[in-house]
Amino acid sequence: MTDLDIRLITPSELPDWLRALNTGFLRPPTPSDEQVAARRSHMDFARTQGAFDGGRCVATFRSLAQELTTVGGTAVRADAITNVSVTSTHRRRGLLTRMMAADLAAAKERGDVAATLIAAEYPIYGRYGFGPATCATEWEIDTHRTGLDRQLRVPADGDGGRIDLVDGAEVRALGPALHERLRASRHGVVDRDARWWEQTTGLAEFQFQPWTEPYYAVYRGPGGTVDGLLIYRVDATWSDAKQPLNGAKVRDLIAVTAAAERALWHYLCSVDWVSTIRTGLRPADDLAPLLLPDPRAARVVTQADFLWVRVLDVVRALEARTYAVPGSLVLEVRDAAGFAAGRFHLDAGPDGATCAPTTRSADLALDVRELGTLWLGDESVLRLAALGRVEELTPGAGARADAVFRAARRAWCPDVF
Repeated sequence: MTDLDIRLITPSELPDWLRALNTGFLRPPTPSDEQVAARRSHMDFARTQGAFDGGRCVATFRSLAQELTTVGGTAVRADAITNVSVTSTHRRRGLLTRMMAADLAAAKERGDVAATLIAAEYPIYGRYGFGPATCATEWEIDTHRTGLDRQLRVPADGDGGRIDLVDGAEVRALGPALHERLRASRHGVVDRDARWWEQTTGLAEFQFQPWTEPYYAVYRGPGGTVDGLLIYRVDATWSDAKQPLNGAKVRDLIAVTAAAERALWHYLCSVDWVSTIRTGLRPADDLAPLLLPDPRAARVVTQADFLWVRVLDVVRALEARTYAVPGSLVLEVRDAAGFAAGRFHLDAGPDGATCAPTTRSADLALDVRELGTLWLGDESVLRLAALGRVEELTPGAGARADAVFRAARRAWCPDVF
C-alpha cells in the first residue's frame, strides 16, 4: 500500500493510463498514437486519476461534467464517472475506494447534485452509495411477424409528416436541438456534447472500434419541424437459398412526438431485406412492441439495470423534481461517507417540492443507495420495503411515499458515457 501512488495524471502519462484502461476492459493493451491524440484533445486532466506502482499505471478513474434530467424536466448538475478499472494484479488493495472518495469529495465541493455511472458489474458500486435508477430493455423484432403491411407508405397517409434519409452533416446540424427537446421532456436523459455528435457521424474518431457509416433518417412533422431521428446499421446476411436474412441494429432513436416514434419504427420494419431488428437499449415501457399489430413479433433479449445514481445533495435533488401526487414525508437518509446523511422534511406535489433538514420524527429510513434508486421514480418504495431496504417508521408511510415518488413513465438514459 505504501508504494502505491494515487493522483491526478499528467498529459505525458496518458499512454500508460490508456494501457491500464485497455487492459482492465480486455481490449488490446497498447493504444495507437491516434487514439492517444484523440483522447488528449478532450480529456479533463483535473478529473482524471491513476494509481501507480513503481511508475506503472495499475488503475484508472475519470469523471466529467454532466446534466441529468429529473422527473418534471429540470436538469441538474451531475458528476459522471467513467473509465474505472483496476488491473487484476492489484485488486483488493483499496485503489477504487480511494479514487472514488477523492472524486465524490470534489463533486460535493463543486456543488454537483449527484454522481452517475453505468455499472459494468452489479455488486461493486452500492458500497459507495450508488443505486440503480434506470433500467434498459432491448427487443429483437421479427419483421415478418409484425402484422404491418410492408407495401404501405411510411408515414401513413394522413399523418402529414415525412421521413428523409440524411447524411452526417445534417445530423450534426439537426440532432442537438432535437435531443435538447427530448432532454426537457424525459427524465433520466443526459446531455450530449458536440463530440458525441462528431463521433456518431464519423467526424471524430471513436477510440476503441472502427467506425462504419450508419444510415440516418429524420422524421419531419406536418409543419416541417424535425421531431425524430433514427440511426441504424444493417449487416449483410443471406441464406443458402438466396433469401435475405439481414439484421438492422438501432444505434439511436429519439422522438419527441408519438407520431415521430411510430413512423420511424414502422419505417425500419418496412426496409427491404431486413428480417430482424435489434432495437438498442430502450426504456422498459417503450412503445415499440405495442406499435406493431402483433406485439409478439418483438421479444426481449436484454433486460438490465443501466444508469446508477449517487445523491450528494438531498435537498437540491428532491427539490429539483416534481411528484405525482401531493404528500409530506420525513426521510432519514443514512450515508456512511457523510455526503447526504441527515433527516429531511419533504413537502412535495405536482408543481414541485420544498425540502429542508428537520428534527421531526422520520416516517421512512433508507440508505443513500435506495434514495438514488427512488429519485427518478423508477422503483417502488413498497418493493424496497419488502426487501428490507427501506424501513417504514410510520404506519402507511411506505404506501404514501410510493404514490408520491413514482413517475407516470419509466426513467430512461439512452447513452453510455
